[in-house]
Amino acid sequence: MRILIVKTSSLGDVVHMLPALTDAARAIPGLTADWVVEEGFAAVPSWHPAVARILPIALRRWRKRLGEATAWRELAAARQALGQTTYDAVIDSQGLLKSALFARWARGPRWGYDQSSCREPLASLFYTHRVHVPRGLHAIERSRRLLAAALGYPLNDAAVDYGLSTLAERFPPSLPGLPERYVVALHGTSRIDKEWPEAYWIAVGLALAQHGLALLLPWGNPREHERAQ
Repeated sequence: MRILIVKTSSLGDVVHMLPALTDAARAIPGLTADWVVEEGFAAVPSWHPAVARILPIALRRWRKRLGEATAWRELAAARQALGQTTYDAVIDSQGLLKSALFARWARGPRWGYDQSSCREPLASLFYTHRVHVPRGLHAIERSRRLLAAALGYPLNDAAVDYGLSTLAERFPPSLPGLPERYVVALHGTSRIDKEWPEAYWIAVGLALAQHGLALLLPWGNPREHERAQ
C-alpha cells in the first residue's frame, strides 16, 4: 500500500504526525508513504523509515513572491509532481484550505476531518471521505485516529512511537567532544513571537547542570546562533 500524507507545517505539527505513521506501518506490512511538507521542514518526515518520498512545497515563500514568474513555475511543478502517482489513500491531516488544495491535486481517494473537526471547516469539502475526530484531543491522537480510519485498522493502546529509534544509527553524532549526558533543546521557531524567552532557556540549562546534564543548543541561521551563544 502506498499513501500520501499532507502535513505541510509547522515543525511541531509535522512531528506530531509521525506516531500515526508508525501505527500504520505496524498494522499494514509493506506500507510506504509519500509526504507533502514545507521545504523548511522536509528533513523531518525523511527520518521515518516508512517515508519513501518527500514532496516539498514552498507556500510561505511563494506567497511573498506572487508577482514573480519563478514562484508560479515552482507551484506548477509541485502540482505536476503531486499528480504523478496514484495513491491508495491521500490523507490531509492538516485540515486547512491550503493543505486540502494540495490533497485535491493528488490522485487517489482523499481523506480528512469532517466539517466539525477541521481547523478550517471549508477544507472538508475537498475530501471524498470525512472522519469525525473531536477537536479537543491532542494533535497526536487526532492524527492517529484519522489515519486509522482512513486505512481501516484498529487503534490499540500502544505507546506513542515517533519511528525514530534507528535515527541515531543512520545519523551518528559527528560533533567532537560531545558530553556523556546531554539534552538537545530546539529553541528555533517559525516566528519570532513564538520564541521562548532566553531567560527561561538559561534557567533550564542551570537546572539540567544540577543533574549532570549538559544543554546543547543547535541553530539553523545567524540569529538562532546568536541566541544559542
